[in-house]
This record gives sequence, C-alpha cells and structure tokens, in this order.
Amino acid sequence: MNEELYRLCCADGVTGFEGNAAAVAQELLAPYCDRTEIDANGSVLGWLSCRKPGAKTVLLDAHLDQIGFMVTDVLDGGFLRFTQVGGVDPRMLLGAEVTVLSDPPRYGVVSCMPPHLLKAGEEDKAVPMQEMLIDTGLCDARSVIRIGTPVVFRETPCDLESGQICSKCLDDRAGFFALVQAMKKLSQCDRKVDLVVCGSVHEETDSLGALAAAFQVRPDYGIAVDVTHAKTPDAPSEETFALGNVVIGMGPNLHRGLTQRLIKTARANEIPYQLEIMEGNTGTNAWDMQVVRSGIAMGLLSIPLKYMHTPIEVIQESDVELTAKLLAEFLCEFDGEVAGR
Repeated sequence: MNEELYRLCCADGVTGFEGNAAAVAQELLAPYCDRTEIDANGSVLGWLSCRKPGAKTVLLDAHLDQIGFMVTDVLDGGFLRFTQVGGVDPRMLLGAEVTVLSDPPRYGVVSCMPPHLLKAGEEDKAVPMQEMLIDTGLCDARSVIRIGTPVVFRETPCDLESGQICSKCLDDRAGFFALVQAMKKLSQCDRKVDLVVCGSVHEETDSLGALAAAFQVRPDYGIAVDVTHAKTPDAPSEETFALGNVVIGMGPNLHRGLTQRLIKTARANEIPYQLEIMEGNTGTNAWDMQVVRSGIAMGLLSIPLKYMHTPIEVIQESDVELTAKLLAEFLCEFDGEVAGR
C-alpha cells in the first residue's frame, strides 16, 4: 500500500495544476471501475454500476490538489518572488526546499537572512511571504522560468515508527487512496447502489472540482473523505483526534440518517471511530456539495493527520485501511434508503 500511496503523494498537483496527480489517480482507480475519465476541470471520475434497475447513486469524493505557490516575479541572480496557492503558513517557509515546475523542473530554496546579519530584535519577527525569495541559482532565470509557474515543496515520503508515514500531500491523497482501497473491496461484492468516485480539483481554493462533478453525476448521496487534525502535545485536545481511528463528521449540513448508518456500520464491524462535531462549515467539499442542484444528502469521513498544510504531514497508515473498510462495509449493504434528515 505504501508504494502506491507514496507514488500518489509524489505526483505534483498544486491547485489549478493537478494534471500529474490526476493521471496517477486515474491509473490507480481504473482497475476497479467500469470506466474512468478526466473531466473538463481536471477531476478524475470513475463509475461502478450495480446493474440493478432504479438503483440510487452514491458519489465518493476526495480532493487531489495540494497547497503550493506560484511565481509572481523573476529577479536578477535567479531569485523568484512568489505567492501562496491554498493556505500556507509562512512561519515554516524560510530555508524550505522547493521544486519550481518549469520545463524542466528546477530546484530552489527559500532564502533566509543569516542570523549574524539580523538587526537587533529582528530574530523574533516573522517574515511576511511577500518579502521572501526563492533562490534557484539560475543566472538566466528569466529565460527559463515564467511568471505564473507553479512551485511545490520538495520533500519526499518516508516511514516513521509505529506504522506512521510522513509526506507532503497526504491532505488529501490519503483520502483518495482510501477510496481506491474501498473500490477494490467493493468491486468484489454484490452492491445495491451505483458508485461514482471523484478525485476532485480545486478544493484548497473553491471546491470547483467537487461542485462540477456533483452537478454532472446528480447523486442521491455523497460521502466526502478528507483529513482532520490529529492529536499532538501542543494542540488543543477538544479539536484533535487520536490516530488509530476513523473520524465520522456530525453536524447540521451532514445528513443525520446517513451519519447514523455510518456509525452503525463502524460498531457492527468493530471499526474504531470518533465523532467530530461540526457546527457550521466543515472546511471540506461536503459543505459545498450539499447544495448542488436540488441538494445532496452528505456524509463525511476524515483521517487524523498531524501537521496539516505543511510538507511533513503524518498519518497512521492503518487509518487509511480503516476508512476504506468502513466505506466498503457500508456500501456493500446500503440499499439507497435512509431514514430521517
């Protein structure tokens, strides 16, 4: 599992430039679908029919895009000015290694002032992103790097202890890979609903991919799979969740009957889970998909993840499998009918 997930995480896919990630995602998904396509916006879609007349449709979504940057100016000496794409914390950027996705891609580092040259008091001040520069070392940078070129973190995946893995892009490649694993299981069971998987684009900015896919598919139900904050010693305990669990979202915009069925399935199959109470916007595609056309009954599953929106995101590998198992067990039995709002 690690090899395929790591391959997916290494495929560059800054919001708006998800082509490489979409190609890998389609290749991983295709063996478990009747057909797949990449739509006009760049999202990956895969269909698996139950071949039963009048069957309801469930749309499963996880986003493929990653946070990153875009070049805003090319300066003398190979220096680049840049801006963020998606939510990037500027505190972690100084000294970061990046890849500038020119043709061919170029290595770069976010430059920082040596401590010896700082003025009194400057060592305690955060540097605004607009004052940072990427150093490529290219004396002829203007001839090979254009304004608007995307930039990504350079870090590669690695294994930590106790079954934890560290990588950029686990938000939300881990969620999409859970869908692939679920579809692998579901392709072997006698289902009562039609399934569509969406590896969506643009989640980090405007949920364009999920909105367009939901409009095209017209599902009766939708389940978004994303990440949520995992517990660390410095994080607030009431907003974080332990590794080793599936996190089931519960809140006003999530269909009560669908949520209860997911909880019931987790209990019946002894799948460890936690509830995440979300009183408003979930910060996921589930929030936007619910209002497409005449409305979609939505559920939400999340994978606990440490250090969200950094190049060193960490998950428990088994949580991907737990999420896939919960989805597969639920959808193998789901007849397309749930009680209550």
